[in-house]
This record gives sequence, structure tokens and C-alpha cells, in this order.
Amino acid sequence: MKKIAYALIFLMSFIGIKAQEKETTVADTTKAWTKKGNATLLFNQSTFDNWLAGGENNVSGNIGVNYDFNYKKGDWSWDNKVQASYGLVKTKTSAFAKKTDDRFEINSLLGKKAKGYWYYSAFLNFKTQFTKGYVYDRDANGAEIRKEYTAFLSPGYLYFGPGLLWKKNDNLKFNLSPITSKFTFVDKNRTLPEEAYFGVKEGESIRYELGFNASAYYKVGVIANVMFENILNLYSNYLEDIQNVDIDYQLNIVLKVNRYISTNISFQTIYDDNALQGFQVRQVFGVGANYGF
Repeated sequence: MKKIAYALIFLMSFIGIKAQEKETTVADTTKAWTKKGNATLLFNQSTFDNWLAGGENNVSGNIGVNYDFNYKKGDWSWDNKVQASYGLVKTKTSAFAKKTDDRFEINSLLGKKAKGYWYYSAFLNFKTQFTKGYVYDRDANGAEIRKEYTAFLSPGYLYFGPGLLWKKNDNLKFNLSPITSKFTFVDKNRTLPEEAYFGVKEGESIRYELGFNASAYYKVGVIANVMFENILNLYSNYLEDIQNVDIDYQLNIVLKVNRYISTNISFQTIYDDNALQGFQVRQVFGVGANYGF
């Protein structure tokens, strides 16, 4: 079922891109700064009593913020995006409240116009999480236990470098940076032998990489009150295993019911062989309060 859900999400994204045949947003050229944000609060609660089909009592909630503040004047363009989200779920049979979402990310992209839609550029990306993450298990008596594995800035990632930007507007752009520095920050007390903790050597707190970064952003309104936001980042390390490309893809879908109520779908998949030999997948779906600012 999960594979089917992921396939449907990707299909919806593809359809959204094809459906947008022309740009409908008219920019206000008299303003240098444009700012737009969206805050969401999703809540879910389920209870069961003598329910023969089965089920487990649970309460969950998720809060998220997506904020853009962009500058455009003359030949200069400076785009900034902040994304933050946090969620918890508590089930009746679990001893702990568990995270359903936890991330904080900043993207900044500066451009000086070269020709047409092309700009000389410099970008910065920083991301981490807010709170501790745990690995869950059972003890000899079957009781649930947990062990700390991650925390704020463990890991934390910082990318930056010069490059070339192609930007049609705030909703459609891609950036190529052939000389990108990548720093991975961790708590040195959590590191493991053979660089098994996010690629950082045991006893150290920073891993440095130099490589190629490509990023793309596309935001489109498919039909009235339905918005698709696609964010893709690719990175290859020149210094080690250049053939292993890190992938980070995000799809955010907002289906507005009215000004304050919306259905929100968030899908993210990450491939980073220094963190995990496989794809990491995060999916959040819910109906909740929505506030634009």
C-alpha cells in the first residue's frame, strides 16, 4: 500500500506540472521584497471501545511553517525560504510519545543577472532537527525501551557554493553549483566506528566534503485552491565515491477548503549513503487549520 501511495503522489506531481500551461502570477515590480508564509496545525485523535475490527487509541498533532522572503531589484535577486515542522503521536500501548515529523531548514540563493534568465549565483542550505531522536526496542520482559540516536545539530548539514542560476520567476528556478562545500555536524560522543554515524569519523564532530550540487524548485497551482510545491536537491562528493549521488526530494501539496481549513500532504525522500544504505521516506497527511501570512 505504501508503494502505491508514493506512486500516486509522484503521479499527482507530474500531472500538476503538465497541467500548468501558462504563468498566471503577475509580479508587482514596484516592490523589492515579496514575503509570503503559511502555518498549518494538523490534529488527529482516534478512540476504540469494543471495536471488533481492531484499532488502537491514539492522539497525534503536527505543526508546520513554510515562509518565503525574496528580494528583486535591478539585476539582483535574493531568494530565501524557511521550513520548519514538528509532530508527535501517542498511542495507548506505547510508553513514549514518538515523533512523526521534526525538521528545520533554511535555503538562501543570491543571484546577479548575467543574460536572459541566467544569473551568477551563490547559495546556502542549512538543515537539522529540533529535538532528540530515538531507536526503539524491547527489553527481556517485553517492555518498550529507547536509546538516543540523534539530536539538534547531530546531525546538522551546511552546504554553500558559487554557481549559475536559471530563474524564470519565484516559482520556477534551478541552480547549478560545481564547487559546493558540505559540512556534516554531529555530537562527537555519538559517533561510531567505521564512520557509521552519518559518515563522521569516531571521536570527531565535523565531516567535510567538496562536490557538485544541483537544485530545482517548482511551485504550481493545478486547479483552484490546489498548490503543488516541488523541491529537489542533488549532491555528489568529489573526494569520495563520486558516483554516489545524494538525493533530497520534497513534495508539498495544499488543498484549500477555505482561508483557514486545508488538506495538507507532505512527502519527502532522502538518499544519503553516509546516513543509511537505502531511501529514507517521510509522509504526512492531514486536514487542519491553515493560516497564510
